[in-house]
Amino acid sequence: MKTFLTMILFAGTTYAQVMQSPTSSLFSDYKASKVGDAVTVIVMEDNSASKDASTNTSRQSTISGSGSASYGTKSLPSGGLQLGTDNEFKGSGSTSETGSVRAVISARVVKVDEYGNLEVQGSRLISINGQDQVIKLSGIIRPSDIQADNTVYSTNISDAKIIFEGSGSIDRSQSPGWLTKIFHWLF
Repeated sequence: MKTFLTMILFAGTTYAQVMQSPTSSLFSDYKASKVGDAVTVIVMEDNSASKDASTNTSRQSTISGSGSASYGTKSLPSGGLQLGTDNEFKGSGSTSETGSVRAVISARVVKVDEYGNLEVQGSRLISINGQDQVIKLSGIIRPSDIQADNTVYSTNISDAKIIFEGSGSIDRSQSPGWLTKIFHWLF
């Protein structure tokens, strides 16, 4: 019986050691905190920009002179000189751009700085019917911005670089051909 109780106590101690982990608690959710950990980034970017510009300049300058002379009772022919320039420019332009991006991407912690901030990088390739779309993401996350479910919004990433690139038949049909590119380069 003593042997049986010793085995149960030993087994209980071993089990308790497995459950006890120095890096996590039984009462907290797992959050990324070290190199190699993964974090889910919810990309929700809305942007809009517009600019209107108008320029109206005018410049005018004139130089003129005239003179007359006489010799005794005879008058000499009189002469005059007039130079003038006129320059006017009117220009206007406007630009407007709006965009919206929604995606969910996993990123990996590649570095932890001296303040505990996490540098993350991630990419995702989506290919549908020969159309490839690549999403690349990198930036720095504060551990306090990571939610309990190990997600972070892209708006909370500092120095964020979010790149969407596409390639395939649709992309090729939307870009000018090589002959058009040559003519644009020459002219």
